[in-house]
Amino acid sequence: MSDWIDAEQSVERAHEFYERGRWAEAESHLRRALSVNPYQAEWHFNLGLTLEAAGRHREAADAFIEASELQPGESAGAVSAGANLIRAGDPAQSLELLDRAERSGADAAVVAVHRIEAFTDLGRHDEAETAFYIGVEHAEDDAELYATMGDCLLDQGEHERALWCLRRAATLDPDLPEIDIRLAAVFERSGRFERARQMYMRHLRSDPGDVDALLDLAKLLQRMNRAVEAGEKLRRVLELEPRCGEAHALLSDLAEDQATAISEMDVAVRLDPKVPGGRRRLASLLTDRRGVGDAERVDELIAAELTDFDLASSFDTEAAAELVDLCLDAGRPRDAAQLAKRLCEESPDDLQAAHLLSVAMLEAGDLRTGMEVARKIVRRAPRFLPAMYNLALAHMRRGEWLRARYWVNQARQVDCEDGSIRRLRVRLWYRAALGVGAATLRLAWSGVLLLTTPARRPRRSPAPNHLPTAR
Repeated sequence: MSDWIDAEQSVERAHEFYERGRWAEAESHLRRALSVNPYQAEWHFNLGLTLEAAGRHREAADAFIEASELQPGESAGAVSAGANLIRAGDPAQSLELLDRAERSGADAAVVAVHRIEAFTDLGRHDEAETAFYIGVEHAEDDAELYATMGDCLLDQGEHERALWCLRRAATLDPDLPEIDIRLAAVFERSGRFERARQMYMRHLRSDPGDVDALLDLAKLLQRMNRAVEAGEKLRRVLELEPRCGEAHALLSDLAEDQATAISEMDVAVRLDPKVPGGRRRLASLLTDRRGVGDAERVDELIAAELTDFDLASSFDTEAAAELVDLCLDAGRPRDAAQLAKRLCEESPDDLQAAHLLSVAMLEAGDLRTGMEVARKIVRRAPRFLPAMYNLALAHMRRGEWLRARYWVNQARQVDCEDGSIRRLRVRLWYRAALGVGAATLRLAWSGVLLLTTPARRPRRSPAPNHLPTAR
C-alpha cells in the first residue's frame, strides 16, 4: 500500500515541477509513479505533456499513444500523439492516429488543423485544402483552422490567398499565438519588407523576449540593408541567450572586416556545430585569409561537413555544391569529385552540378573523365562557356594545341569579350610565336652551319657502280 501512496505523491510532485517549468524533475517523478502502476492512462498523458513541453516530441508521442491505448474511447491522447509526430518529422504516422482520434469522437476542427499540417509536410496540398473545407463545415469561425491553411498556402507560394487566410484568422482571434509572425512571413516572402518589419515589431512589443522573432527580424533587416539595426537586434538576442550560435553567425555576416567575421563565426561553430552553413562559411573565411594554422582548421571543418553528408538522411544539393567549391579552394579535388558525383546523381539535369564534377576531375588530374563530362555539357548546352574554357585548357595541358585553339574559337563565338578566353587565346598566340621563332632559329642555325663549314676535298674516284663503260 505504501508504494501506491508514494506513486500518488510522486504524481503530485511532478505536477508542481511541471507548473514551475522544471521538466526533468517532473519527468523523473512521473516515471517513478508509472514504475509502480503502469496502467494509469492519466499519468502517461501527463508524461506526454511534460515531454512535449521539453521539446522531446517523439517520446511525447509514445507517451500519448500509451495513454490512448489504455483508454480506447478517449480521443485526446491520439490527437496529442498525432500533433507531436508532426513536430517529430513523421506526418504519415500522424495521419493514422488522427484518423483514430476522429473515430473516437475528437473535435473535427482540431483534427482538421493537424491534418492540414501533416498534408503540408508531405507536400499533399490538395488534400490539405480538402481537410480545411471539411473543418470549416464543422467550425466556420475557427481561427487556428484559417491560420494553418494560411501556412499551407504560403508553403505553395500562394501569397495573396495565404494573406487572406491569416488576416481572417487575426480577425477571428487577435490573440492567436504568433499570428503577427505568420503575417510577417507572408509579407516578407511577397517582397513587402516594410510591412513584414512592422508585423515583427508589433509582435515584439507584446513579447520582447522572443528570441526566434528577434532573429527573424535581424535577418529581414539585413535583407533591407539596415545592418546597424540588425546588429542591435542580434546583440539583444545575445543578452537574452548568450550561447546562441545563430546570432554569432549572423553577426559574422554583418562584420565589416575579415578578423571580426572569422572571430564571430568561430564562436558560432564552437557553440553550435550544427548552425546552418556555419562550418562551411568559417572554412571559406579561413581559406581566404590563409593564416598560420588556418589550413589545418579548414581540413577539420571540411572533414566534419563530409561526415555529416555521409550520415544525413537527405541530401542538400545547395549545401553540397557549396562544399564542392570549398573543397576545390582548399586543394582537396578528390573529395570534391566524390561529392560532385553524388550531386550529379541527385540532380542529373543540373548543368552546374555536372560542371563542378568536370572541374573536380580536371583538378584531380583525371583529364580524360573531366573532358568527357565537359563535352556532354557542351552537347546539352552549346553556349555553356565555362565547359569550353575547361576543354581548351585540358587540351593545352595535354599539348594538343590545335584542339585547344578549336575550343577557344568556339568560345569566342559565344562571348568574344570574355577575359579568361582572351587570356587563353594570348597563350596560344604566344605558343605559336614561340614555335615559329624556334623553327626560324633552327633554319638560321642550319644556314650558318652550311656557310661556315669548309668545302670538302674533291672525290678521287666515282663509286664503283658509276664507273664509265669501255667503248
